[in-house]
Formats: sequence, structure tokens, C-alpha cells
Amino acid sequence: MSDPTQNRTDAPYQFHAFEVSYFSAKVRPALRYKGLWVDERRADLGEIMRRTGLGFIPIVVTPEGETWQDSSDIYRKLEARHPEPPLFPATPLQRVAAHLVEIYANEFALIPAMHYRWGSELGEASARARFSAMIGSVEIGNKAADRMAKARFVVGAAPEAAAEIEAHTAELLAALSAHFEAHPYLLGARQSFADCALMGPIDGHFFCDLVSRRLLLETAIPVVGWLERCKFPNADAQGEWLASDALAPTLVETLSAMGRDAVPMILDLLRAFEAWADERGPDVVEPPRGIGACETSLRGVPVKRGIMAYTLFSVQQVLDYLGTLDAGERAAVETALASTGWTELLAYTPRHRLAKDGFKLVFEG
Repeated sequence: MSDPTQNRTDAPYQFHAFEVSYFSAKVRPALRYKGLWVDERRADLGEIMRRTGLGFIPIVVTPEGETWQDSSDIYRKLEARHPEPPLFPATPLQRVAAHLVEIYANEFALIPAMHYRWGSELGEASARARFSAMIGSVEIGNKAADRMAKARFVVGAAPEAAAEIEAHTAELLAALSAHFEAHPYLLGARQSFADCALMGPIDGHFFCDLVSRRLLLETAIPVVGWLERCKFPNADAQGEWLASDALAPTLVETLSAMGRDAVPMILDLLRAFEAWADERGPDVVEPPRGIGACETSLRGVPVKRGIMAYTLFSVQQVLDYLGTLDAGERAAVETALASTGWTELLAYTPRHRLAKDGFKLVFEG
């Protein structure tokens, strides 16, 4: 059992976030799980721009005044400073599985999240009201809502794919419900960064929004139970991840529900970005965050999706970890995940690499 005093600090971590923010919902449960002293503040975009030069929510400001941005980087920095209780599994298969859940959350789950928030009159009306209340101005709230309503098309939440998006969501929630009926968290009886990552779509959108909240309450009560456990983690009373680097069969089914639809689209995005990078000029060190759009599909329905440099950076995390494994460990991981639809992504060999220069993505080398 972890010591509740081990992560004491002389001043709080400041967490600049919104309740309805997808990526805020990824970070919040990690801060709570670590048992940190946190001062959560309603995000001020001007302050975030001043600190990072980027208009991305959330940020974390450490007790020493250092600013962290990017939910995945925040996980790694939290783990380095406060290794107990652990967020990152130490064993290969569980670590790779956790990375795959995070890639799904970063790169694909935005589609159902944005569909249910902006894809119906009731969903959009309720989101606009929430934005206006949150910001304190109907005019400014509606302007913010206008931007986000347009962003649904950038992530691929196209109206013509509505039936496919909803079918994917139903399969995912059914798989998650079966898993959480048997296990408190994704990897067993202890929370991990995989649970925190999945809270982005499930808590930041689905449980905040009228249409999808009803869907959860009517069809996925075990998922709501897991959400409540992640919000109030009681980390010192949790159990352990499954022994012997095991994955529950229900988690394998969940990874399959994610991978079947997500992996083909993510690969299309990676190939499109790398094709652009192949043709970039030698002086282009910092790629734009967005680089046009590419044609992809969801269950056979053509959709357009914005090409983001961050997709490659996100996938690099699991590929880099795979590179640290010996041949036997990697073979065991690939065998365990062979039925999930993720193996083609795990076999991908990028021609380019991205790194962070401050808060910006840059090409390595």
C-alpha cells in the first residue's frame, strides 16, 4: 500500500483546465491518482498562450513554476517525479497495451466524442449552452462552439458516417462493459495511464454531454462505474495489475473493438504525413500541426480527416518502447495482440522522427 504522504509538495500543482475538455479529462485522473496537492483553475487561454505559445488546454504548472503541456508528456513527467503509485506498467505486454489505448484516445476516439457532442440538434444545443455558461458569455461561448463544431469535420466525424460511428461506439461500450464487470480497471485492479487516457473521451465528452451521457447510463453502467473509480481513485487502497504480464480476455476484446476501426485510419494518416514530410524543403524544421486533409474511410464509408503531425509523435511512443524489448519479449507481445488489429501499426517503420523543442514539434536530425 502506498504512503499517502510520499507525494507532498511545498506548493500545489496548478492545473489549468475545463470540465468539458477532452484532454483535461485525460490529465485530471492522473493527478488525483498520484495524490498530489492540486489547485485546479478554469483555463485562461491568454495565460496558456503566454506560457506555451500554443492555445492548447490543459497545462500543468509545477510547484517550482515549470509549465507542462501535452497530456502524454504530463504522464511521463508525473511518473518521473512521483513514481509511486505507478501509472506505467513495468512489463512489456501491459505497457504496450496501455500505449495502444492512449493512441486510440489521442487519434481516433475524438471521432465519436465529437459526433455525439456536435452531430445532433440536441447535442449541439446543449454543448453551446455549456460553453456559454463555462465562459460566462453567450457571445464568446457561441464563437468557441462555432470553432469546435467545425472541428468535428477535421477529425473525421462526418455526417455521412454517423451510422458507422455509432456502431463503433456501441461495440466499444459493450466490450468495455464486459471488461469492467470483471475488473475494476483496464489492466486489473490498479489504475494505469491507459485508464487516464480513456477518460478523455468517456469523461471529457461522453459523460459531460446530454446525448452520450444518456447512452452511457442506458447501455453501459459498468463503464460509468469505472469512470467514478477513476475520478475518485483511492490509489492507496487499489490492488495490482494482473500477474505475469497478463491481459484479461475482455481487454483483448476491447483492444480489438478499438483496433479494427482505428488502425486503418491511423495508418492512412501516418502515410499521408510522411509523404508530405518526404517533399518538405530542407529548411522546414517545424511541421505545421495540421497539413491539409487526406481521404480515409470508416467501415467502408469515405471520410476526410485532417493530417496532424502529432499522429506520428503519438505512435512513436509505442514504437520506441517496442525498440527497447529483446526479440523474445517483442514476439510475445505481437503474439498476444495478433487478434486485435493493432499488429500492422506495431510493425510500421516511420521514415521520419519528431521531437519536442519546448512545446513545439520538430523534425529530428
